[in-house]
Amino acid sequence: MSDRRTGGRRGKSARSGGGIEQLPWQQVRNPYPGFELASPKEMERLHATSMRILSELGIRVIGDNVLDLFAEAGALVDRDTGIVRIDEELVNAALATVPRTFTLTSRNPAKRIEMGGNALNFGLVAGPPNVHDRVNGRRSGNYTDYCNFIRLAHHFNAIHIIGNQVMAPVEMPANTRHLDTYLANLTLSDLSFHCTAIGRGRALDGIEMMAIARGQTLDQMATDPGVITIISVNSPRLFDDAMGDGLIAMAEHGQPVTITPFTLMGAMTPVTLAAALAQQNAEALFGVVLTQLVRPGTPVMYGSFTSNVDMRSGAPAFGTPENTKANIIGGQLARRYGLPYRTSNSNASNAVDLQAAYETMMATWGAVLGGANIIYHAAGWLEGGLTASYEKFVLDVEIMQNMMEFLRPVDFSDDALGFDAMAGVPPGGHFFGATHTMERYETAFYRPILSDWQNYESWEAAGAADALERATRIWQQALREYEEPALEPDVRDALEAYVGRRKEEIGSGEP
Repeated sequence: MSDRRTGGRRGKSARSGGGIEQLPWQQVRNPYPGFELASPKEMERLHATSMRILSELGIRVIGDNVLDLFAEAGALVDRDTGIVRIDEELVNAALATVPRTFTLTSRNPAKRIEMGGNALNFGLVAGPPNVHDRVNGRRSGNYTDYCNFIRLAHHFNAIHIIGNQVMAPVEMPANTRHLDTYLANLTLSDLSFHCTAIGRGRALDGIEMMAIARGQTLDQMATDPGVITIISVNSPRLFDDAMGDGLIAMAEHGQPVTITPFTLMGAMTPVTLAAALAQQNAEALFGVVLTQLVRPGTPVMYGSFTSNVDMRSGAPAFGTPENTKANIIGGQLARRYGLPYRTSNSNASNAVDLQAAYETMMATWGAVLGGANIIYHAAGWLEGGLTASYEKFVLDVEIMQNMMEFLRPVDFSDDALGFDAMAGVPPGGHFFGATHTMERYETAFYRPILSDWQNYESWEAAGAADALERATRIWQQALREYEEPALEPDVRDALEAYVGRRKEEIGSGEP
């Protein structure tokens, strides 16, 4: 954990001249062993059931290119139904070539992040069609708000990576909007980001644009990845052609792929957690095998997005005890196969309220205890993923910073144990003025950005603002303080020229 802080004090703003105080940019590490919720025997039963799913039931594939790859590898391929059946030998062969760790390098090498091992990264919310804040209310996703969220992600050091479109800018053409969002990612921030992998073209555009931003060729990018994508298996047991094309494009260019089945118990899987995990595992391993058939050594992550539905309404539920258990056991499965691990800390609340807080915190604990290397949708997710929320973003940054401080190892040095300090204070005395305290009073404890620790009378005199109102003030302040990261004019020109050329090539068709 020596890279956690380099000279900065805890709670002090990483920015000079004041502003919002926050923890400095850092590669967060989880120094604790992953929690083992399932016993070794139970893990073996999960694995065995997953192998039966793959070998006996199979996965339906849409796309001749994927069917061809599996057929050439010796899988049982039924061309009429699209069902592909693979055995454990093929799974093990793929796992033997998967890197246990990899890095993602953005256009700013100082913000290179690690995936695998004990590294932990937090990602920005991705995918909602709507956006909300207390000032302007709920509205459709749009490019102005998209850019604001990228600015916030850049401003707050707790965010390590940008997801696949913070929200959909619905006023833009669906076939080219990915180009505009990639451009915003690369000009308004210096973070790595997730490519959209709906088909080959969108994935290749993300790879090409990151290469331009880094001043590199695609061959150079292949050995030092800069973008990543998520391949969502359409549970139960369906792998569609768009996902297949996107995966193949990423793997051909050596860019990491995260295989994430979207498994909701009672809807996309049987109602029991054990069955959901077995199905999730089979679907994830199928995608892992495909990446290695395309290009052995392609970085790939094990993705877990298993939760349950409300059995009375059918609506998705997140941050539940079942979801938390799935986050933990998903991590056990990833470690079993030697794969970096992705999961999420989602919630199902319709407002930034107590429900949003406790569901997010519950899921976050599951992700951290499970040994997640990236927590996707970690900042700004609301309404079961239908809305990106400004205030929820701030609440989530506070949760993430609290978790970062929790993961900081306890100092048990002689100085920290404080025997001399205790000897210097008589029984019944206090430590407020002790030298030991005065030397540490500014850095002893985590200093929150959102919590208000005033007494009631002082809080009331200051306007009695609750956490939601304070969160509004914080994101507004952050946007005022935001500074766009430097980008060479010729690089910006090259990116804009690429976007213009690709829009002309795509026209009204699909990329």
